[in-house]
Amino acid sequence: MHLLFVCTGNTCRSPLAEVIARHLIADRGIVDVSVGSAGTSAWVDSPASDGALLVALEHGLNLGDHRSRPLAQELVTNAQVILTMGPHHLDRVEALGGTGRSWLLTDYAGGTPRPVSDPFGGDLDVYRATFVELEQAIGAVLDRIVADRSRSAH
Repeated sequence: MHLLFVCTGNTCRSPLAEVIARHLIADRGIVDVSVGSAGTSAWVDSPASDGALLVALEHGLNLGDHRSRPLAQELVTNAQVILTMGPHHLDRVEALGGTGRSWLLTDYAGGTPRPVSDPFGGDLDVYRATFVELEQAIGAVLDRIVADRSRSAH
């Protein structure tokens, strides 16, 4: 299964989501789940924002090699589950053929469907709050994936 996280610039929220998901997948020993990220208005090859880099480092995660990529139909086609940070990202994913495989991250995580806070331009505390928000939602997403897999195995 391939998970794709989508935000606007692919420099803050979705790269953080990708690195958090990779870490939690490895930590939990989940197999056959890969992750990626993209942005609806991303420039090609931009690094993660300084805030995202620093907050990831505070948690022992490395975004130093991250390079942004624009959301494209091929990325949507190749993902089984697409999780977006806001409703406008969801609209774009669905316009590229992701209907039925795409959700707001908070909705798929079982919470109240709402956008994930955008830390862009904020100070480190804003990035820290977004990190915690993403970590909680992604933990719930992985719980759901594991539960769905065990149900379908029986």
